Amino acid sequence: MHIAKDLVAASATPLVLGILAEEESYGYAILKEIAERSGGRLEWTEGLLYPLLHRLERLGHVESTWRTPEGGRRRKYYAITEDGRRELAEQRRQWAAVTDALQDIWETTRTLGPAAPRAMEA
Repeated sequence: MHIAKDLVAASATPLVLGILAEEESYGYAILKEIAERSGGRLEWTEGLLYPLLHRLERLGHVESTWRTPEGGRRRKYYAITEDGRRELAEQRRQWAAVTDALQDIWETTRTLGPAAPRAMEA
């Protein structure tokens, strides 16, 4: 299923902050985690993730450090900050309100049934 860019963009911040709330991580691992947790429905590119991480860092929601794991290559690790945790809590409240509103609208729409638009045409 293709998910519209505006929905992906709107959900990007809470998704990344949610992953970083569990543990610090680096770009490629975050991309892999998003794909795995979404069952492959969200396949982000580096072009989406890295500008987001840089913006979150500018806003003070994440901080980064360069590290070279033993036997590995140098990577930039990102960790959520206290401001980031507060932002994640706010994003979660907002998304809950949006999903509740959508569910309410869709429940109402389902009760109208497919015949409702035809009745309006007459």
